Amino acid sequence: MSQKMSEVKEWLQKAEQDLVAARVLLKNDPPVLEPACFHCQQAVEKALKAFLVWKGIPFEEVHNLTYLMDLCELQEPDFASLRDMAEKLSPYAVKIRYPTKSVKVTKKKAQESLVITESIWKFIINLMPMY
Repeated sequence: MSQKMSEVKEWLQKAEQDLVAARVLLKNDPPVLEPACFHCQQAVEKALKAFLVWKGIPFEEVHNLTYLMDLCELQEPDFASLRDMAEKLSPYAVKIRYPTKSVKVTKKKAQESLVITESIWKFIINLMPMY
């Protein structure tokens, strides 16, 4: 396996771990909403970065999904259809982790975040048949 493919796989594995964590947190009784949303954002961020590595596109080390979507969309225009969904996850990157900047998360919003994450995950995985 080439170095590039190895790095893509590592990004995807990390993304998948975040996706699994989000699922587990939402199945908990009671559901653990804010960390679940954080892991949803992280899963999408890492999956987008995996795609960019796969395409050989350099990117800054940021948590900004809009920036990452911009780069991905330049490589694959169909990413445009995911932009609105991905941007719903953006507040969960940083704000949700701190009490003074916290975002109010309902169970419905957390479940929607998981649906969004799974949709984007499937889209990206379908673009990279080696995974």
